[in-house]
Amino acid sequence: MAEEQSSQTRDRDIGVEMRESFMDYAMSIIVSRALPDVRDGLKPVHRRILYAMSELGMSPDKPYKKSARIVGEVIGKYHPHGDSAVYESMVRMAQDFSLRYMLVDGHGNFGSVDGDMAAAMRYTEARLSKIAMEMLRDINKDTIDFVPNYDGEEQEPVVLPARYPNLLVNGISGIAVGMATNIPPHNLVEIIDGTQALIDNPDITAIELMEYIQGPDFPTAGIVMGREGIRQAYMTGRGSVTMRSRTNIEENGGKARIIVTELPYQVNKARLVEKIAELVREKKIDGITDLRDESDRTGMRVVIELRRDVNPNIVLNNLFKHTQMQSNFGINMIALVNGEPKILNLKDALYHYLQHQIEVIRRRTEFELRKARARAHILEGLRIALDHLDEVIALIRASQTADEAREGLIERFALSSEQAQAILDMRLQRLTGLERDKIEAEYAELLRKIAEYEAILADERLVLQIISDELNEVKERFGDERRTEIAAGENEILDEDLIPQEDVIISITHSGYIKRLPVTTYRSQKRGGRGVVGMDTKDDDFVEHLFVSNTHQFLLFFTNKGKVYRLKAYEIPDLSRTARGTPIINLIQIEQGETINAVIPVQSFEDDQYLFFATRQGIVKKTPLEDYSNIRKVGLIAISLREDDDLISVKLTDGKQEIIMGTAQGMSIRYSESDVRPMGRSATGVKGIQLDEGDIVIDMDVVSPENDVLIVTSKGYGKRTPILEYRSQTRGGKGIKTLNVTDRNGPIVGLKVVNNEEDLMIMTSSGTLIRTSMAGISTMGRNTQGVKLINIRDEDAVATVSRVDRNEESEVSESAELESEENSNETPSGE
Repeated sequence: MAEEQSSQTRDRDIGVEMRESFMDYAMSIIVSRALPDVRDGLKPVHRRILYAMSELGMSPDKPYKKSARIVGEVIGKYHPHGDSAVYESMVRMAQDFSLRYMLVDGHGNFGSVDGDMAAAMRYTEARLSKIAMEMLRDINKDTIDFVPNYDGEEQEPVVLPARYPNLLVNGISGIAVGMATNIPPHNLVEIIDGTQALIDNPDITAIELMEYIQGPDFPTAGIVMGREGIRQAYMTGRGSVTMRSRTNIEENGGKARIIVTELPYQVNKARLVEKIAELVREKKIDGITDLRDESDRTGMRVVIELRRDVNPNIVLNNLFKHTQMQSNFGINMIALVNGEPKILNLKDALYHYLQHQIEVIRRRTEFELRKARARAHILEGLRIALDHLDEVIALIRASQTADEAREGLIERFALSSEQAQAILDMRLQRLTGLERDKIEAEYAELLRKIAEYEAILADERLVLQIISDELNEVKERFGDERRTEIAAGENEILDEDLIPQEDVIISITHSGYIKRLPVTTYRSQKRGGRGVVGMDTKDDDFVEHLFVSNTHQFLLFFTNKGKVYRLKAYEIPDLSRTARGTPIINLIQIEQGETINAVIPVQSFEDDQYLFFATRQGIVKKTPLEDYSNIRKVGLIAISLREDDDLISVKLTDGKQEIIMGTAQGMSIRYSESDVRPMGRSATGVKGIQLDEGDIVIDMDVVSPENDVLIVTSKGYGKRTPILEYRSQTRGGKGIKTLNVTDRNGPIVGLKVVNNEEDLMIMTSSGTLIRTSMAGISTMGRNTQGVKLINIRDEDAVATVSRVDRNEESEVSESAELESEENSNETPSGE
């Protein structure tokens, strides 16, 4: 007996046993009760309630049924816990102050924002809401997995198909062992727009998603103070937002009163009123003479009457400080990913949802394909029977039993067992001509569907398009306006707010160094001056781009390889006038061999603006600006280039301008932008000018009426020619001569359309810069050589040319002025 007892026992370290048992318990709580699944945003109890209601046929078009019946169905088949836990979960899904988009349509007393409890389950009734049907749509099409329930007699879904991102739309909270989740609700339209943005640009960042998703949108509305907490939560998965009541101050007979119309999320109104009254009794808040709740079914209204001698704003600030009229919502975005709890940022949550939807669409398509193929198989058998009708009838009549007839059909016509059975089950009315036509039409339609399903399964882009279309359908049906206002925080200063809006000069060298300077760094000098040193460059480097921007504008960087990158102007370091600059590769992820060949400052991405491209080989293209609104960190294809070509210039237009292009050997062409049709972002383009052998396009600009064309050569010569001397031609021609190119003046390096209200900035390859008034440059005909604009040393050459809007109030910094005078004294100005 002792031997038998010892064989049934074993030694076990109690510490190990306690640790392992507790971990098993903790994981059971985490997975089975407390945390939502990232795919449908539901805990098991919520999922089981919705599925049980679906199985009971409680759709929105059916009558309400008693809540007790629903709870009994859930605990009897799927959820082995107490009835109160199930009913409380169902009640919350029916409260318009708890869920942003209710999943249960409740009938009866389901509680109130004052904290009133719902009536007992035997009194209330419920059914699924319309949007809940989108959570369950296609559940019977093999879109998700089912597992046995707790007693193995039923099957329950592991996850719901969830045709919208419910985790973020309705949010959820839960406390597990050692962790908790608290995800706020959001606006359905914004979340779907963010999901669409992720579909369009898989490399979009969490911060870029905030262009579509402003922040939480609580069912009780209210105001969220500041964006910093939202930004932190969306980037890291953790953050805190400050919620504030919506109030207004009214005058009433010479006295002021505070009206509260919206509360922070999850604040109990009755307790709030009690707390205010308590603070008044304890004299912690002075000046309140009366307090009453005038809320009714039309909306919330709490009235706080004040004494005549008090400042209502001071009282309001005290209420925000001492009561839940202002409270914090701690965001902790933890959800189950593949059965494991993980903290998610905004992009992670949408990414995992999108992967779930890809699987749902694939499985649904495979289900529909199997169904279509099976039906087509049956129809093929019926068509064979109809083609040999007399023989089929004779065979059936000659058979003694159904099995004999089935075997005879299979053997005679090479049919499958299913086809033979379908022929035997066919009603006599199917033998009519009209019924035969129906069979042929149905068969043709099935073949079309089979081809469509196969195409979807073979191309993920089609799957994503289906997801996009179905999300848009949900948005159109259930989308509404944002309720919660996002206001600037009292003590919050965003990065952009720290940067004053001012004009700056951005310069980029050939080797890829970039910096910004105030536009007042350089004062205007007379034509022919030596200029001031604008940048300290290396011996083998020179300035290639120079332009004016506003600190808050977007900068689109276009490279010779036809790619585009994006920065805000203030993100470029503000350095001293003679500093070399910051390597641009530290700011944008340009690839080896890429150089910046055009930069466009953009305030916003309007839908009626275009980018006009020109390449070194004379190819041009026009693309809507909005096509470049979402640019990845690793860049985006802006134009597809031929193997021997480079992108040289990009201009922002309204689609109705005229374009002028110039070549190194002195040719130019002017034509209407409408000659170039709008093309996609990755298109190559069409011919803008026909080049002579050895010639290249050096610049392109937009024509402005009554302006002049400025030409600058590599040896510092230039001129202005009236735009009227350049007649409009058809795109793709050889053009006309714009300057006589000789050894004395050198090939053309710049062509700009200018006016007298601008200054010209010229920078040489050695880094010397001059700023001179455009009005001081001589006006000459097209067939001339120009005059000297800047004195160039033998080893130097003009590298880049830029226009600058003149600022009459600009003053030159003292150091720049002194250095300018010193340089002017060394070399006489003028020619």
